[in-house]
Amino acid sequence: MNKPVLSIITINFNNYSGLLKTIKSVINQGYKSFEFIVIDGSSTDGSLDIIKQYSGNISYWISEPDSGIYNAMNKGILQASGEYCLFLNSGDYFYDNNVLDSVFKFKFEEDLVYGQQYIYKGEYILSAFLEPEYITFKSFLKSTLPHQCTFIKRQLFEIVGLYNENNKIVSDWEFNLLALFKYNCSLKKIDLPIAVFDLSGISNKQDSMELHQKEKIIAISKHFPRIFKDYQYYFNIERKYFGIPKPVRKFFSLLHSYNKIQTDF
Repeated sequence: MNKPVLSIITINFNNYSGLLKTIKSVINQGYKSFEFIVIDGSSTDGSLDIIKQYSGNISYWISEPDSGIYNAMNKGILQASGEYCLFLNSGDYFYDNNVLDSVFKFKFEEDLVYGQQYIYKGEYILSAFLEPEYITFKSFLKSTLPHQCTFIKRQLFEIVGLYNENNKIVSDWEFNLLALFKYNCSLKKIDLPIAVFDLSGISNKQDSMELHQKEKIIAISKHFPRIFKDYQYYFNIERKYFGIPKPVRKFFSLLHSYNKIQTDF
């Protein structure tokens, strides 16, 4: 049997309704050259019944305890055989039933291929998040490549490594940071809506925002210590003489407060 072009990986924990929405979105795609992998964290809310109900449409599934989101995502990666991986976690869904047909009409070989995502909360689609055309280190500090709309060459996980399981929120961001700015991986943007993202996830809860920034700062200081020092320096100069916009100030004030980080990574 030929290897599939795409591995769609869905992780789930006690999100029965979200998982059902995601599964239906995947199996209703017109494009069929993919494998579908579901990693469940030993849910107790009936999710397992949904997985079993649709097991004929799922290439591989497992339901067992895990140590967190990225442990579950890594389990999916280790089972994947497609040329590209896409993470569509429970609650997220494809923009329409023709997304994959539209994506794979493009001829691409880049390491990372990304499109547009929409966000929703509850049953209401709020807006589109339009990823930038050209990504720099500076722009990446406050942005990312959302995993719901980013096709990642599976071989990249052999080069960059699996997701950092020590993080709770930003390991996909950290992976992309390394892929783009340490390993100089190739990148392509396609002007298509890919997925609708569930805004109620852990990384979007108010009490998680500070942790989100802390984990980013630790990642930058670990992998790019000289750049980390530069941003500390310019933060001090700009704060003293010019002032900086509130969103940037919020990020760099956290960065400044961590200027004595001496952590064994």
